[in-house]
Amino acid sequence: MTFPLPADESERAAILDLARLARQGAVPRQVELIRRTGGCSHPIHLQGFRTLLHGPTGQVLHTYATSSEPDGRIKVACGNRRASRCPACSRTYAADTYHLIRAGLIGDESKGVPATVRNHPRVFATLTAPSFGPVHNRPDAGACRCGTAHLTGDPNLGTPLDPDRYDYAHAVLWNNNAPALWRRFTTYLGRKLAKAAGLKRWEFDNVARVSFGKVAEYQRRGAVHFHAVIRLDGPDGPASPPPAWATVALLDRAIHEAARDASVPLGPSGDQPGRVLRWGEQIDVRPIRAFGDGSEITEQAVASYVAKYATKAAESTDSVDRRLIDRSEVERYDVPAHTRRLIETCWDLDDAYPELLLAHWSHMLGFRGHFSSKSPTYSTTLGALRQTRTDFRAAQAREELRERLLAEGLPDLDDLPDEETLVLAHWTFAGSGLTPGESWLAAGVAREIYENRITAREELASLLDREEEQAWTAC
Repeated sequence: MTFPLPADESERAAILDLARLARQGAVPRQVELIRRTGGCSHPIHLQGFRTLLHGPTGQVLHTYATSSEPDGRIKVACGNRRASRCPACSRTYAADTYHLIRAGLIGDESKGVPATVRNHPRVFATLTAPSFGPVHNRPDAGACRCGTAHLTGDPNLGTPLDPDRYDYAHAVLWNNNAPALWRRFTTYLGRKLAKAAGLKRWEFDNVARVSFGKVAEYQRRGAVHFHAVIRLDGPDGPASPPPAWATVALLDRAIHEAARDASVPLGPSGDQPGRVLRWGEQIDVRPIRAFGDGSEITEQAVASYVAKYATKAAESTDSVDRRLIDRSEVERYDVPAHTRRLIETCWDLDDAYPELLLAHWSHMLGFRGHFSSKSPTYSTTLGALRQTRTDFRAAQAREELRERLLAEGLPDLDDLPDEETLVLAHWTFAGSGLTPGESWLAAGVAREIYENRITAREELASLLDREEEQAWTAC
């Protein structure tokens, strides 16, 4: 009996490739290798070997070579943070960002942040770009300037009412210099806080410190804006209490004043006039409340929000998610007219501002900064979180190897001094990506891992809800 193959070419290719893997008996092992990458959709392939020796005797304790694998390779997760490029790896990045931000809000001794940090003044601030021209929007009351009450998801939202009068040059130059403007803002913020406390700038550093964790997000109009957790600490960071004069109200006022005064001058170049780049008038500062007190801006909500946008790029504008080699390449992609014009403006201004690398970052609409970043003393680092995960997996692998050696009558690894065990290894790059059938397997593995995480998160949230409720009842 025969069955018709799917009409969709990609599905047909996937099924044929799965059939090939099944004939080779390689499906179970491929699933295991893919699971080790977390369901990565574009893993890196390595070829090589690893041999564990007992130095004094030269005895081979264990050896592994990729030649024993179905395709002669082993897969390693790509680690891409972008959800548009690898959903599985981006979820890991988002989870790390969540724990980094959360640790700076509620404290986590395992990450070097004491629980007392929860008592420090902290706010969730949003700094936006200025207007580059009227755009279609959804005001809180009434209709858009065009006279239409736009629905959510309307493709016209964020696009200029009059594209010919929209300042596209200002828009991409602002995106490009937004990281520099943020640095100016943090400098001014320290000055404003010192002045409000009646201190000189150097005196302020001896009694207090500003810590932050931020994320960049694109508005529909293609302008970057920043969301930031901003916290006031003592001179030694989160481990030291801030002075008595450090309050949320003081921090709120200083943020507004610093955003108003911060600027980045950009001199004239070519046919472009000089500009002074500033923040927009919409500055939103909200206190962050403890989880469970009924506030909307809670620690959990803020950490989740920052983590969500740490894996995004310019998707909200339907821009290209990869670097453009030349200007004409944008014609191969189906992007909205407004986004296309922002990209083309980057190329138009590249000769006038060669040091800004506008063409190089045209797919990002000129923005070239980090999407998520933090001050040194905010909390732990992404590198530390990755190292913890690596150490945990290494410990698991060592225990599995130890049990295997004992089963084979070989020495116990725990009884061998580290200086007596030698590792010989050699790895080479052997490509990247997945075959159509492997892509199907990876999608299934990634979905299973994601659903398990959601279940675990819901169980943890339920447990935290019960604990918080008991704590509030006790108070």
